[in-house]
Amino acid sequence: MDAPLRGREALLIVGGGIAAYKSAILARELLRLGASVETVLTPAAQRFVTGVTFAGITGRPARTELWDPSYPGELHIELTRKADLVVVAPATADLLARMAHGLGDDLATTCLLAAKGEVFVVPAMHPRMWEHAATQANVATLRARGVRVIGPDTGPLASGEVGIGRMSEPDVIARAVADQVARGADLAGLRVLISAGGTHEAIDPVRYIGNRSSGRMGFALAERAQTRGATVTVVAGPVNLPPPPGVHLVRVRSALEMRDAIVPRAAAHDVVVMAAAVADYRPAEPAVEKIKKSAEELTIRLVKNPDILAELGAARAASGASLPVLVGFAVETNDLIAYARAKLSRKGCDLVVANLAEDGFEGADNRVTFVRADAEEALPRMDKRAVADRILDAVRDLRASRHGA
Repeated sequence: MDAPLRGREALLIVGGGIAAYKSAILARELLRLGASVETVLTPAAQRFVTGVTFAGITGRPARTELWDPSYPGELHIELTRKADLVVVAPATADLLARMAHGLGDDLATTCLLAAKGEVFVVPAMHPRMWEHAATQANVATLRARGVRVIGPDTGPLASGEVGIGRMSEPDVIARAVADQVARGADLAGLRVLISAGGTHEAIDPVRYIGNRSSGRMGFALAERAQTRGATVTVVAGPVNLPPPPGVHLVRVRSALEMRDAIVPRAAAHDVVVMAAAVADYRPAEPAVEKIKKSAEELTIRLVKNPDILAELGAARAASGASLPVLVGFAVETNDLIAYARAKLSRKGCDLVVANLAEDGFEGADNRVTFVRADAEEALPRMDKRAVADRILDAVRDLRASRHGA
């Protein structure tokens, strides 16, 4: 039997929501994949499920009290000392907030403060609660600390409504956990250069030409590559995101600045991923002073920006080298695959990650298609960190097949 979690100790923390019944099935799925499972139920979780259920599934008593009289020591320290990974499911809005702000007043939250293994949270709540600015800020804080977020999904809810907030299915959660554990530090020793965000092309000192790129995809790639052992440099245009921990960040504004930051660095890296949405054109003569509103029409002459990815591909071909592995992105509004395949050939890269603008810009999720010289692979919609892992998996496999790495 496939048991990718064999020998792993999992701590399952069950939050208080109607989806808590799924956590019993999740415990069984983690066991099926080879893990040993300890369970902690929050006080609110016990209004939906009981410890007896989890004890019957895991063969271990479910823990509910920080001051457990049956345990003579510090229970939260003992539980987390053994745990290779921690899964919080369902992760309610309240539990996410407690995690983000470092509260520790019960067994679940003290375990989370003491956790040494990788932490996964599986949100489940009403769409209005999930979309609230406070919840999104708390999730962003946790992600910046390296917490893995699985879901939520879109579908029917307990209220009878349909929307985003449904807890992911137990088999999907367990497999996502197993996939992450299996990856481990598989990129150790690699030097990865990533571009992120858009560029601002100055019209005058206060105005610019730009696009809607948020930088989330590039930063997700940087975070996941660093977590998987790579040494990562990110060249980022103007973004409103905290830098991923542990990476070297180079900030730029324009396409010319991005080109000057990337091209000289590329040859010293094993992988270059051009996730940035670099402006194709820039104003030919930016005004030195602010342009005043006067005439009914204003004409701005644009000139073409350098094509950074094409320059990298041409330099690699001219040198006869097989490194760095080059990954490009194609964001289109129509004829996605045709344009992506043309870009793959024209720019000399190994992989193009293609998506429609409506699927990827600004949001936390993306739906992409991998386009290679010999194949295409359409992925389902998923969190950008999950997309990042799939891109990095493809890079790892390309190196293994083409470069004997």
